[in-house]
Amino acid sequence: MATMDDIARHLGVTKGTVSKALSGAADVSGTMRKSVLEAAVELGYSRIPRTGASRRVCIFIQNMDWEKPEDFGWEIVTGFRKLAEPAGYQVDIVPLTEPLQKASPYDEYMLLHGYQGALFLGLTLLDPWMKDFQTCSTPAVLYDSCVKSNPAVTQVGIDNDEGMDMAVTRLLELGHRKIGYLSSALGAYIYQARYASFFQALRKNGLPAQRELAGYAFRLAECVEKHFPRLLDRGCTAIICSHDLLAHMVLIHCLELGIAVPRQLSVIGFDDLPLCQYTIPPLSTIRQNRTELGKSAFYALSSQIEGTPISTLLLHAELIERRSAGQAPDAAAT
Repeated sequence: MATMDDIARHLGVTKGTVSKALSGAADVSGTMRKSVLEAAVELGYSRIPRTGASRRVCIFIQNMDWEKPEDFGWEIVTGFRKLAEPAGYQVDIVPLTEPLQKASPYDEYMLLHGYQGALFLGLTLLDPWMKDFQTCSTPAVLYDSCVKSNPAVTQVGIDNDEGMDMAVTRLLELGHRKIGYLSSALGAYIYQARYASFFQALRKNGLPAQRELAGYAFRLAECVEKHFPRLLDRGCTAIICSHDLLAHMVLIHCLELGIAVPRQLSVIGFDDLPLCQYTIPPLSTIRQNRTELGKSAFYALSSQIEGTPISTLLLHAELIERRSAGQAPDAAAT
């Protein structure tokens, strides 16, 4: 492992200059600091805490609420901290913004701030650091996102193939033969993955897997207004949604149109948000155990830090049946 002496020799400067640059001292120019950080990353330098000192990791968050118990990210963050802090890690929460990502590459940012690794929540495929994850050396765990072929990067989530198959199989048991799918725009890895999982589940169960059975849009209202009537016109008696908020909007739309759920149409969501128990009717959904996801994310990150490269860590899905899914209209009539 490279040392500050190695960096100093590489750049032809003193060790003191390197130390000041890495600690963010004000009397080191921005150009020199950038040169030191680039050399440190290139040579494989890593800050190792002194014996007994707290190690530092962070959770980068964007596009996800997490500060209150009812927020989607609350349990993920809590689960992560439940294992990290007793293990001697300091956990910082850092808002992930585009300017932050553009200001410096991922490895350089982590080195400058003394972080040994990070968990990412709410990444999109267009985030600037997604390119950095192709070659970075600092451990990164991506929740519901994926980068192949870099041993420093781990994907954590639930098994979407398993979850979607559970939903389709149950609807098939209830007599549904025409199942539709509504999704947020496919600009995030997770929505692409669930979209593919839906059609895979249809084919596995011998159901028609026509692309016309699915619709997606950036805005939830646009998705429901544009694609929901089309799916009904194609004879869909059940609709699976890429997440619970979209499924909730479908339920509201059904109320407005006088469509009885589940007598005339069954609806299944994904995630099992707290609101699922209070929708009208209560929403059937695929549960993500978010506390266990947070714990798994720390397990993966700490393993990466200790030198064990984990590619993918997926938890089992669970189908939660409430009252929004029932027998298909034809099956109920017979």
